[in-house]
Amino acid sequence: MLNFLPYMLKGILSIVLYSLNSIFLTVPLIGLSCFKFILPFHSFIVFLDKILISIAGLWIGINSLISKLFCKIDWDIRGLEKLEKKEWYLVISNHQSWVDILALQTTLNQKIPMLKFFLKKELIWVPFLGLAWWALDFPFMKRYSKNQLKKKPELKGKDLESTKKACEKFKHSPVSIINFVEGTRFTPEKRRSQNHHFSNLLKPKAGGIAFVLGSMGDYLHKIVNITIVYPEKTPTFWEYISGHVKKIIIDFEVLPVTHSITGDYFNDPEFKDHFLIWLNELWAKKDDKINELKTKKL
Repeated sequence: MLNFLPYMLKGILSIVLYSLNSIFLTVPLIGLSCFKFILPFHSFIVFLDKILISIAGLWIGINSLISKLFCKIDWDIRGLEKLEKKEWYLVISNHQSWVDILALQTTLNQKIPMLKFFLKKELIWVPFLGLAWWALDFPFMKRYSKNQLKKKPELKGKDLESTKKACEKFKHSPVSIINFVEGTRFTPEKRRSQNHHFSNLLKPKAGGIAFVLGSMGDYLHKIVNITIVYPEKTPTFWEYISGHVKKIIIDFEVLPVTHSITGDYFNDPEFKDHFLIWLNELWAKKDDKINELKTKKL
């Protein structure tokens, strides 16, 4: 490892290597994905998808090696042994920094199916990235606004139906759908502005994971409830790649997906109330866990 290098130099070299890795592996990823249009046969697409996922896994693996090259991080990982690579998961986590994504990719690569997240359907037209997301089968969702539903009541429920159809491919291929439930990164200022009882978290936003469970409840078997703690301070992306981060704690809790949390959140008021109670209780326990982990490391 090159921990003896100055922080600034480690950061610059990391950015260069991350960029080169992304260019060299994203180009063939997008190039190969074009064969989905040329040869749209199910058996061939299944075979091609395995290659594309392998390329994405290699990209994550190389990024992790780059991190190890410049950073000496003490990883305190709990509950990882409960996870399986051939399983269907909804992954939820607290969110504090862009480092969360890098930490989770490093920890979970080759341990569970590659992390994917729901995208608005319009994002498929984003240059370069849109096609890469499509190639890797990131699920695109179509949501109707309240105004659209008011003008055309027949569209009610069509968003869930279209998303379910788009996710049918996951029935035979394990997947991990990730959602940062707070909707944004935690800061003390944001927490104070929300004026609630959590000390380490923002209020959970139920709509996102309720949509995923409503769309894919038949396919997702388990929930991975992740708690990320940075004992010293929440790092920035630059602090992570330049070697300032000394310790990261990640706790994995596996929960079952039951019928009691799969329903029509947007059109069933009774289910919505039940779901909100379940999620807020889960978040309260997470807040207590963060306090416990912080206290043990003081």
